[in-house]
Amino acid sequence: MTAYLANTAAWPLLLPALAAVLLALVGHYRLGAWINVLISLATFAVALSFVVWRPAPGIYLRVDDLNIFLIILNTFVGATTSIFSKDYIGHELETGRLTPTFLRFYHAMYQLLMFAMNLALLANNIGLIWVAVELATLTTVLMVGLYRTHQAIEAAWKYFILGSVGIALALFGTTIVYLAAQPTFGEAGLQAMAWDHLLAQAASLDPTLLNLAFVFLLLGYGTKVGLVPLHAWLPDAHAEGPTPISAVLSGLLLNVALYAVLRFKMILAANEAALAPGPLMMMMGLLSLGFAGLMLYRRRDIKRLFAYSSIEHMGLIAFAFGLGGPLANFAGLLHMAMHSLTKSAIFFTVGQISQVKGTQRIADIRGLTQSHPALGWALVLGVAAIIGLPPFGVFMSEFLLATATIAAQPWLALPLVSGLLLGFGALVWRLQGLAFGATEGPHVKAKASNFPIWSHLSLVLVAGIYLPPPLVVWFQNVAQMLGEG
Repeated sequence: MTAYLANTAAWPLLLPALAAVLLALVGHYRLGAWINVLISLATFAVALSFVVWRPAPGIYLRVDDLNIFLIILNTFVGATTSIFSKDYIGHELETGRLTPTFLRFYHAMYQLLMFAMNLALLANNIGLIWVAVELATLTTVLMVGLYRTHQAIEAAWKYFILGSVGIALALFGTTIVYLAAQPTFGEAGLQAMAWDHLLAQAASLDPTLLNLAFVFLLLGYGTKVGLVPLHAWLPDAHAEGPTPISAVLSGLLLNVALYAVLRFKMILAANEAALAPGPLMMMMGLLSLGFAGLMLYRRRDIKRLFAYSSIEHMGLIAFAFGLGGPLANFAGLLHMAMHSLTKSAIFFTVGQISQVKGTQRIADIRGLTQSHPALGWALVLGVAAIIGLPPFGVFMSEFLLATATIAAQPWLALPLVSGLLLGFGALVWRLQGLAFGATEGPHVKAKASNFPIWSHLSLVLVAGIYLPPPLVVWFQNVAQMLGEG
């Protein structure tokens, strides 16, 4: 234990784990909310320290080029979400939608969720990655059903059942990878499950077993990513759970699951006799992009609308990594960051909109730029960013991906651009009434902090204009690590 305390890599796990225990005992909402914010900020500060001092890798935990940016992104969005959550959830208490007991449970589960996601990103053991993703799933299942309405409980059960099927497939795939490693590592069980050891010896692993494993891993973790046709849980979970959890689900947890796929993809790519993982990822990515783009036109609930947008963008990211190569991988990494920041900002906005309007029905929300200018224009800018309008960072990542696709697989450029245009048209169409239509509904004042919204959108705007050289170097290094599709 002393060794782990001395190793800074353990602190992004210890802080939220200890906070979860503490918050379970704190009965006062305001005190619990402030503890939640302070611990989240402290965890982000520790993660940020990895930039200047990187701990040595261990058999269980590892900080490397692939995960250092993601752990910083994860803790940053976790911190801003906790700030947003402080007043947003307080309003739910005032209106009677939640009770003090549920709020104590909410804060404890929030930190447990952050612990699980941080563990998945830092884990060097493929079994530990699986355990972390499963813990994150179980935690979010409980939080999706927090309101205890019929719809919320149904959404939680759907997420639990489909998520359990996915995680079972991922466990089977993980077991097969371990079996493939046994002839190389013998009885050294920990080494046979350590990702860095597996990558170093990937060329000697049984390619047939690796092929079989990756199919199960892609289907299993792909369920958590929300890739079509494994996406059915995602719209319900986003729509029925508390808005801060929708932001974390869309902005962070989907990334964590895709990160697990990338870890295994690198092992497969390092074995020349194994199946090329790229085509499978590109197929599921394009299917998700096109299907979600069509479904956006049929949504009647504002949170479900942006849940399908998340499916669309995760499909785009999966396609980028499936295509592979330095440029496409660079675009995929950039898009992961831009989507996390933008979509969480959008969910912060629509969560407040649903509070002030008393509904999530799109038909009952009109003229936000007149009735609630700050929220209305935040929604306009958020949609402008997520559909890829310049100068936002999403435009840069989509432009790079389109360029890489035309250069490597020109015949795939048409379905890629068509899927993007489908989503573009649907969100612009919906935005017109939401933001600029005749004002309808109540004019209750929003109470949650707007700082998380504007900080996220500002970062996305800056990223579209200027990326700091150290960040570009990081993207380039990891793009090289991820290799071809």
